Amino acid sequence: QVQLVESGGGLVQARGSLRLSCAASGRTLSTYSAGWFRQAPGKEREFVAAIRWSGGNTYYGDSVKGRFTISRDSAKNTVYLQMNSLKPEDTAVYYCASQGTGLGLAIMIPSQYPYWGQGTQVTVSS
Repeated sequence: QVQLVESGGGLVQARGSLRLSCAASGRTLSTYSAGWFRQAPGKEREFVAAIRWSGGNTYYGDSVKGRFTISRDSAKNTVYLQMNSLKPEDTAVYYCASQGTGLGLAIMIPSQYPYWGQGTQVTVSS
């Protein structure tokens, strides 16, 4: 089993920055992939970013490319999401997911991840 705890969310003005953290316990994240998804009220869960633990390849949703950066720290068993140039449309609950087994672009599919955190709210004001 893997337990994931997100932190770092909050209220920020447009064009500001936040860094989300996802700390894992119970098992290391050193296999498969880890990802960030988000869900706004009334909308489906949306892929934000993912990273393959082996090799470090990264993937981003079109709406965040060039603004968000996903990274990992194996020693701390933690995944990060650096969010810059935030926009009001980035407002959502952000979820961390781990042990993703999707190959290729399947890494963007929520069902590929068996473990999820409880989510952290990010609110961007205009």
